[in-house]
Amino acid sequence: MCLSFLFFSACHREEKRMNKGGPGGSGPTAAAAAAAAQKQKTLLQKVEGDIANIVDNFSHLVNVARVNDPPVRNSQEAFMMEMRAARMVQAADSLLKLVSDLKQTAIFSGFASLNDHVEQRKVEFNQLAEKTDHTLSRIGEEAAASLKELESHYSSSAQKTIQDIQQP
Repeated sequence: MCLSFLFFSACHREEKRMNKGGPGGSGPTAAAAAAAAQKQKTLLQKVEGDIANIVDNFSHLVNVARVNDPPVRNSQEAFMMEMRAARMVQAADSLLKLVSDLKQTAIFSGFASLNDHVEQRKVEFNQLAEKTDHTLSRIGEEAAASLKELESHYSSSAQKTIQDIQQP
């Protein structure tokens, strides 16, 4: 039961992470969240089934392990023990495969999340570059206008007139 709670908690965190998309609950993010929720539900049911199978087989294994019956009964119990042990191994193998699938899902969804973050940062930086280019061109235009104004003031000033007179 503890293992299924941990699995549920991990899946719930993954679902929350995937639901951080756009507002309104529509579009690809909502579809991905719905698919993830369905997959989470399926995987949770599988985990619960496998754990119940292991516990059930283990309890039967312990129950048939008593050795106070005649030899025929002992051989039947030995067969039952082998069968239950084989079922436990199958359920444990299924859980190991499930853990492997969850790891792969976490890795690939991590890459998808990382790619989304990189794309978002790229868009932000492109917008910042455009804003910077616009600001620089505006500053250049203002500097050119100020220079023309200063040149016109200088050419009409008394200082320029004095310098023109002194130069033959």
